Amino acid sequence: MNKLISLQEAVSRFSSDGMQYASGAALPVGSDAIVFGRELLRQKRKKLHALFHCNSQQLNLLAAAGAVDKAECGFSGLEVFGFANGLRRAVESGRLSLEDYSNLSMSLRFLGGAMNWPFVPTTVNIGSDIAWRSAFAPDTYPATEKIPTIIDPFSGQKLGALSPLKPDLAAIHVTLSDPEGNAIMIGTEWSRFELSRAAKKVVLIADHIVDTGCARQFPNLVRIPGVIVDAVVWWPFAAWPQSSPGAYDIDEKHMRLMNEQFATEEGTARYIDEFVTKTASIDDYLAAIGHDTLERLQKGPSAFLLDPYRKWIKSREEINALLAQNASKGDAR
Repeated sequence: MNKLISLQEAVSRFSSDGMQYASGAALPVGSDAIVFGRELLRQKRKKLHALFHCNSQQLNLLAAAGAVDKAECGFSGLEVFGFANGLRRAVESGRLSLEDYSNLSMSLRFLGGAMNWPFVPTTVNIGSDIAWRSAFAPDTYPATEKIPTIIDPFSGQKLGALSPLKPDLAAIHVTLSDPEGNAIMIGTEWSRFELSRAAKKVVLIADHIVDTGCARQFPNLVRIPGVIVDAVVWWPFAAWPQSSPGAYDIDEKHMRLMNEQFATEEGTARYIDEFVTKTASIDDYLAAIGHDTLERLQKGPSAFLLDPYRKWIKSREEINALLAQNASKGDAR
């Protein structure tokens, strides 16, 4: 089944104000479906409840723009690029409540959602302010409802109970996907496997669309199968300015610019005007990045990782033909 649709249609069809929204990423500077966040802003989504294993520039952007009023994540910085200024301003101003967990507990919560567990027993985070402080209940200390205490019926050991995560929508960045949604991720996963099973709706944002023969050649690498995917979006450099191993490296200059702009309301407005409002099409988006930058980012030290898959990568013309097929089906309906 051909599940390819446009980015605009994916956001229009699968997102809504106030939803629980998760995005799959590898580290705060790695793969994340940042273009999906840009389109959420173009379609003026608001009051989102964000679920991010790690903060990335997408959450930084959404928070800076005021589109998120609740967030849960395990890490909120941008590593070498400093603290996330958009997220910081949103939290410090009181516009956004940020609930803090550890990286391991976020992984466990997505696993719990994927397994449809009522709760996840844990030995991490308990006995600390991660458990006792809640942004969603700031006046309660200790916040006993965040990670309630339970007793192991077999050993009698005192444990914590993590609430499972089942987001309304997960927009998951992948390196390669065929039109059916069989996806390969190059690089670290950071819970994208679990997230794809936990979310109620799954949209893949792929740097490259490949023939299904690629998935058949490497079935052990297809960590997200098409049977659990609702839609596939093709968007080159979808994680920019972050990296996608094998496809392109991190744009360090723009990472710094982006975070510097989000330090103020005025800078955020300038950034949204230039890199969100004016980049609604793929051509405008790539033009904003710049030809020389695109060339440089694609020739980094990780480029060889894509070599085994290159012969299956579909051209833009082939992808447009697949998109046209789905558009004609929609017209027929």
